[in-house]
Amino acid sequence: MFAIYRKELKSYFITPMGYIYIGIFMALSALLFSYTTFMRSSYDVTSYFSMMIFAFVVLIPLLTMKLFAEEKKLRTEQMLLTAPVTITGMVMGKYLAALTMFVGSILCSCINFIPLYAVANVERAEAASKAIHIGPSGAQIIGSLIGIILVGAAFIAVGMFISTLTENQLASAVISVAVLLLMIVLGFVNNFISNYAVRFVIDWISVLSRFAPFGYGRFDFAALLYYLSLTSVFIFFTVRVYEKRRWG
Repeated sequence: MFAIYRKELKSYFITPMGYIYIGIFMALSALLFSYTTFMRSSYDVTSYFSMMIFAFVVLIPLLTMKLFAEEKKLRTEQMLLTAPVTITGMVMGKYLAALTMFVGSILCSCINFIPLYAVANVERAEAASKAIHIGPSGAQIIGSLIGIILVGAAFIAVGMFISTLTENQLASAVISVAVLLLMIVLGFVNNFISNYAVRFVIDWISVLSRFAPFGYGRFDFAALLYYLSLTSVFIFFTVRVYEKRRWG
């Protein structure tokens, strides 16, 4: 597994894809952060993280579209199937490589908070006599970071599974974008549904509604279980696809 993990992680940097992904991620996160905080003169980062989840619809398929589609296109898939590693180990190696790239980009984007805290320090100094809280909420930032990492982990698993279904990377990316967008907009459908049972089910599976507690700085174990379950299900689907190909 670790050999595949290292190989896959290295592949992001021996091709332009890794640099393109990081560049787009950093530029988009900086743009969204500026729009939701500085341009609105606000310390509330809830809108920033919510918009980043929508940005994942495009960003994450850039990471996952090549995971298995490239192997099929280059006819190296058979080498994976006959390698001295379990199917689960092979899938997890690729998944963890993409997850490492994603989490690394998230951590790098945290430099956006530095100028926000710098502005807060200046405003605190100017309002030293006022007993009010000035600055961003640390609990909100940490909670939101945990939340979007969980969302991203689930989205990567979905994109990885879709990558097993085609050898065309562009097709893999387009299908992933469509599926991830559908998973996000399900939450908005509730506004147009009158049936309580249907609304309850949609709200229960909605990615955005599950993220909401993290945006308020609260750790939600039910949401944690939901995202981990979603991730596990699509990793399991990916393993099953390749077990069928190995023995089929």
